[in-house]
Amino acid sequence: MNGKQYLLTWAFALFVIVFNLEIKAAAPPNFIFFITDDISVADLEAYGGPIPTPNLNKMVASGVRFENAYVTASSCSPSRSSIITSRYPHNSGSPELHTPLPQNQWKFPGRLRRNGYYSALSGKNHMTWNGVIDDNSRLADAFDDIWKGGRPSGSANWVQQLRKRPKDKPFFYWLASHDAHREWQFTEEASRFSAEAILVPPYHYDGPETREDLAGYYHEVARTDYYLGLIFEELERQGLADNTYVIYTSDNGRPFPRDKTRLYDSGSKVPLVISGPGVPQGKSLEALVSLIDIGPTILELADIPIPEVFQGVSLVPLLLGRKAAVRDYIFVEHNWHTYPANERMVRLGDWVYIRNYNYLDQNMCAESGRAIPAGKELWDAEAAGILQPEQRDIFLKPRPYEEFYNVRMDPNQFENFVNSGRYAEMLNHLRKALDVWTQDTGDTIPENPTVKIGNVNMSERGEFPGAARNATEIQLPGPILRSDVE
Repeated sequence: MNGKQYLLTWAFALFVIVFNLEIKAAAPPNFIFFITDDISVADLEAYGGPIPTPNLNKMVASGVRFENAYVTASSCSPSRSSIITSRYPHNSGSPELHTPLPQNQWKFPGRLRRNGYYSALSGKNHMTWNGVIDDNSRLADAFDDIWKGGRPSGSANWVQQLRKRPKDKPFFYWLASHDAHREWQFTEEASRFSAEAILVPPYHYDGPETREDLAGYYHEVARTDYYLGLIFEELERQGLADNTYVIYTSDNGRPFPRDKTRLYDSGSKVPLVISGPGVPQGKSLEALVSLIDIGPTILELADIPIPEVFQGVSLVPLLLGRKAAVRDYIFVEHNWHTYPANERMVRLGDWVYIRNYNYLDQNMCAESGRAIPAGKELWDAEAAGILQPEQRDIFLKPRPYEEFYNVRMDPNQFENFVNSGRYAEMLNHLRKALDVWTQDTGDTIPENPTVKIGNVNMSERGEFPGAARNATEIQLPGPILRSDVE
């Protein structure tokens, strides 16, 4: 081989290497959306909480942890339907517990699927159940495959499903655990916790039944971490870890009194951790984010246009460090969830404002009643007159119509500043912001709401929030930046 042939051979080899690298870099990324059930952010070791989460800790070390992520409703099906449509519950058409997602609503996994992705849901669905049947045809445009996933965890078949996926397509998996949802079921995949070691929130009654109840919850939270570890192991085994984004979160807070369904941080603030190609390692972000931002984020990472009907915003500028914030406001709603409710919340900075349209009623849900051990013990302590003031929240009747808190000074949201005369400028600003959001998104408080207590089917429901203004057809997202209100 002469010198010229030698140079040509090396030039061709270099071209092949560079071309293959470019093809590899241009390969569409994969996505795993790992959503747990009924887990409050403050309980996880990865966020400084008491429940060990070794695999989530590793994910935090290799990705971005969001310190202030919120659901749009602290209620299972409204929260999930809101995430998949990137729309507020009253705009999604699924604003109450067990209301099926309308088939004509756009869903971000469907956008992925129509752009060449294999899309699958495994585990808890809860976006199609109407109290009678589980009609998965409502999600047929979003997923190629839907697997129910049995109890206790709903996660046992995930590794096999990852192995059986089509190998010629990028993938999106919506992996939804049944943990940590009542009733507690114990297995060998997670530790058991002694009642004495439990950290009881100050607004719960600290008694033996509550401690045992929380120990069951701890076990199921720990089990979610076990399955998260299996997912990462399988991604490594298939050589997919470097090109797969993993997103970890929950649909609402822990299933205990004053937690689930409520607009306090214990109910509506959730974990959110994202790892994957190009994501900074070990970074924590204080920026406010909403779970309706998940869909736009995934679509931008996949280089797919974001539909105008989506009310969320992409978090990619935060992940890449181009912006310190992509939104100034968080809005959360509380509608019927086994008990009548109409509550709205807005957060700006460290300030939270809540408006309770059902202020004449107790603020209840199934997890507040005597049917669960922590609820029974709380009601018994109330009857005995031994509760502390901060433990009596669910018994207040009437309640304050307005609540106003600083979550940095008061993370448990005990000190209501509404009538204090302090911070009046911020209070008035948040009142205005909530009014603008209400108007822009078509939110309404029903004149004939669902009032039945307990599980209901569609024939027993009243008017939906937003129905009077045809909110399911509205595209406006409401205020995102402070300039949208001022």
